Amino acid sequence: MRLSSTPAVAASSEVVGDDGIRRPGGEVHAWLPGQNQTVCGLPLSRTRLRRFPHVPFDYSATDVLTEADPEAYVCPRCLAATRGRRPGEKGWVRHHPRP
Repeated sequence: MRLSSTPAVAASSEVVGDDGIRRPGGEVHAWLPGQNQTVCGLPLSRTRLRRFPHVPFDYSATDVLTEADPEAYVCPRCLAATRGRRPGEKGWVRHHPRP
């Protein structure tokens, strides 16, 4: 499998939908296809995370998960690593500039 720059999903469990397609469930992490670890550094084999290369990691920090969602937890470290900096966004703000 070749390396990809688009993160996919690695999850602790899977749920089969009504259409027969596997969906992630449980704890959800970002994973780059072609690597053996998640974006936050967890090894896939030791943590027994299942790979879902057909599901893109398109979660955001403002997503609200409910009891009806199969995903119970989205890794905040993976969210931060996949979000990155937006164009024109600074990590700091100067309130009182020097004269």
